[in-house]
Amino acid sequence: MTEQHVTADDSERTPPPLDHQAHRRTQRRRALVSSMLGNVVEYYDFAIYSTAASLVFGKVFFPTSDSVTGTVNTFGTLAVGYLARPLGGVLFGHLGDRIGRKIALLITLVAMAGATLLIGLLPGYARIGLWAPILLIVLRLIQGLAVGGEWGGAVIMSVEHAGARRRGLMGSLTQSGGSLALLLSFGAFSLLDGLDERTFLSWGWRLPFLVTIVMLGIGLYLRLKVEESPVLEAACDGGERTVKPRTPLWDAVRDRPRALLLGIGLGLGPFAAYSVLTTFALSYASGQLGLPRQLTITALMISSGGLALGIPLFAALSDRIGRRPIYRVAILLMMVNAFVVFQLIQTRQAAAIIIGFVISVSVLHAATIGLLPAILPELFPTRYRYTAVSVAYQLTSAVSGGLTPLFAALLTGPGGPGIIAVSVMMAALCAVSAGCALALRETRDVDLVNA
Repeated sequence: MTEQHVTADDSERTPPPLDHQAHRRTQRRRALVSSMLGNVVEYYDFAIYSTAASLVFGKVFFPTSDSVTGTVNTFGTLAVGYLARPLGGVLFGHLGDRIGRKIALLITLVAMAGATLLIGLLPGYARIGLWAPILLIVLRLIQGLAVGGEWGGAVIMSVEHAGARRRGLMGSLTQSGGSLALLLSFGAFSLLDGLDERTFLSWGWRLPFLVTIVMLGIGLYLRLKVEESPVLEAACDGGERTVKPRTPLWDAVRDRPRALLLGIGLGLGPFAAYSVLTTFALSYASGQLGLPRQLTITALMISSGGLALGIPLFAALSDRIGRRPIYRVAILLMMVNAFVVFQLIQTRQAAAIIIGFVISVSVLHAATIGLLPAILPELFPTRYRYTAVSVAYQLTSAVSGGLTPLFAALLTGPGGPGIIAVSVMMAALCAVSAGCALALRETRDVDLVNA
């Protein structure tokens, strides 16, 4: 291993000159801030669609006298975005591994913001008929492609710029950007709660989509100031890879199939629980339980704020005691909680509902999903890390995060087995993740350059 390789991953072991140390600290801060805020922009855009899908789109783009059919159609378009995410992971992962992380991340940011702005300007079914849902699906597809390439690149930039002893924390702060985005999303719609139903459906819901233009400008400014990943540059300069991979996805499937499967499995349970609670639970609470819309939004805002704090706390702890013990305990508790949380929602008591969301999101979700930004990059070598991490994360997001709200709506519709079946579905996916956690080796001490 050359000296350059060592300093690329862990400057604490072989200190470089002071001026180089100062430069690296500056770039480390820029990488962290740009990745975190870029993730806020991307996931805010993705999250406001999920919120609007629960509250608005069934009436604006899929008008029907059958509310259940409208809900299923709406969650179907929601699933389109999730299903596009693995393809986005392959596309932008390929670009990131071959031409660099920075360029790929700039493209994802512009694509996401552009699609979100157009959704905010899109006429409804009453004005353009079937073109409204068709164009909505196309724009949602673009959103899915963009966010599919965003997460992997953002966490890799943070982790590859970090020292070896702080990878969990640095990666988790990027992940926290996603929870802050969800908080901003619910906050934006909460500010519109004073509007009457007609005004909200006419133009009020569009405002959270249109403010994306401001966030786009901030995100681009920050990302243009960040240099390429030092781990990638070290690998390109004669270490792990002297030739850029022609087919990063095939290399990952051929060389690390077990790591890919474990990476996919680790996210199934957390994504299922989170997606059901942040999308399906909104329509379930207001439509079937008759609860005010603001109550569930408030519960999600509080729990999302707790999530933004919980993710770095559990990740920092994983830097000290390891990733496996924290994840294993949390995923087992999440299996049990799948049955508890809906019992709390069905009490129709505000305090019980908020407690249920805080336990589910701020604690258990934080302790599982918050470790993946470190675990996944530590499973794969530099030459196809962007592709492998993106595909693993986004594939589980598509399968678990995208389809579970749709299945939950079907299970609780007329003739369905009811809410207990939703809990069984969530627990079963958590059980798969628990099995993967048992098979996972500890990754905390992996050298990223020679992973």
